Amino acid sequence: MVNRLRSSPLLRVGLALVALGFLAYGLSRNWNDTVAAMARLSWWTVAGSFAAVLVGLGFMLVAWQVVLAGFGSPLPMRVAAKVLFVGQLGKYVPGSVWAFAAMMELARDHGSPPRRTFGATVIGLVVSLGCALGLAAVTLPLTSQDVARQTWYLLLLIPFIVAGLHPRVLTFALNLVLRVARREPLEQVLPGRAMLVAAAWTMGGWLFYGLHIWLLLRDMAPGGPSLLAVAAGAYALAWVTGLLTVIIPAGIGVREGAMVLVLAPVLDAPHALVIAVVSRLAFTFADVAWAGIGFVAARGQAPADSKAAVYAAQ
Repeated sequence: MVNRLRSSPLLRVGLALVALGFLAYGLSRNWNDTVAAMARLSWWTVAGSFAAVLVGLGFMLVAWQVVLAGFGSPLPMRVAAKVLFVGQLGKYVPGSVWAFAAMMELARDHGSPPRRTFGATVIGLVVSLGCALGLAAVTLPLTSQDVARQTWYLLLLIPFIVAGLHPRVLTFALNLVLRVARREPLEQVLPGRAMLVAAAWTMGGWLFYGLHIWLLLRDMAPGGPSLLAVAAGAYALAWVTGLLTVIIPAGIGVREGAMVLVLAPVLDAPHALVIAVVSRLAFTFADVAWAGIGFVAARGQAPADSKAAVYAAQ
């Protein structure tokens, strides 16, 4: 599949169009709920929530760039934005392979061997998953006693998360996957400093994700700043649920349902659904915005010797 993507520009364009089609489908199926949600919220609340998502995604971009550089493929920020966000439009297509394939091809054009891009992307997901679970474990017990009883197991996961995020453990696991796939292993273990820096940026991104839910939540429920912990934990657990449901493009529907359940102690189902739908809309438009920014900013930035650099690294 990756070889076909590399040799056929038309297939690349077709994949992008299919991704945008599924993205449009995800918006259209929630259109009525979206209209109702916008009527309940002030425009500055929605704008602030969208801005928080944009910033959060920017933090995730820096984290991914740091990991990729740690593997030996430093990319300029604008090129990294193009590779990450244009490639990730593939997550709106059923199946998890499309985003990975697109990102590996885009990064190859800028001198990064596919195994490094694959490794950095997998580690970025694992770090984000670990940060989300850790954030949920810390914040959700503060929501209510009922939620604390239902999510007690999250605290038990923290030691396993910390151990699993060790650079040697992650690099060993990635090389095992690459060997099974009959691909060349990564040339080096990810430096510990790169992992720490990436984890810090990722957690910063998750705090902004929590902020985007809190901005929406405060228009519908009393509590003020105290709701920030609820918002952060609710979105973190909802995102994890959607991520693990790999057969659904971008977790559409699954994330929203999980968020309604987690917000139940502080908000009734109709209002929670409004927040979930607007959150989905904010992330969808933010994905498109960052993809557009990356595409425009990186135009003409491919190094002349990128292909030679890739094959030399392989």
